[in-house]
Amino acid sequence: MRGVYSLGKYVPKIAASCWVANNAAVVGNVVMKEHSSVWFSATIRGDNPEPITVGERSNVQDGAVLHADSGVPLTIGDGVTIGHQAMLHGCTVGDNTLIGIGATVLNNSVIGKNCVIGAHSLIPENKSIPDGSLVVGSPGKVVRQLSEEQIHALKVGAEHYVSNKDWFKEALKEVDGHDPTQSKL
Repeated sequence: MRGVYSLGKYVPKIAASCWVANNAAVVGNVVMKEHSSVWFSATIRGDNPEPITVGERSNVQDGAVLHADSGVPLTIGDGVTIGHQAMLHGCTVGDNTLIGIGATVLNNSVIGKNCVIGAHSLIPENKSIPDGSLVVGSPGKVVRQLSEEQIHALKVGAEHYVSNKDWFKEALKEVDGHDPTQSKL
């Protein structure tokens, strides 16, 4: 699988139902559970004894970076969406949570289930976010609890990425010898 690399004794464990974009990098001690996906230009660098775990039906979107320090694992729950260019480092993200575009979540932080971490929010080290929270700002602050409708929308969003992953896995083909001057609009 392109984009997947062993690092010494560390070899990624990737379920057959997963998809990794060809220019993403999944390196070393990484576990990807069923139906998870890693999108274009995202990096998951598992170069420590503790694995980086991506839960079932979770997606790591374009340009995101996931890493951890030795002794500080990174664990993503099930049905999680990691937005474009988000940065996660040594943290835990609960099931059915959305980490917004460009958000940063740092070491030893714990994000609860059914949360939204708003775009470009910063969750500093050792922060704990309760289940069902909407968090915005830098540093991130809980502004309110999510409604049941909003929590349901998080599940729908994650399921969309499972469908999208299946489509890309089947239909994406590299174009060889393509001459853009011959394309017709």
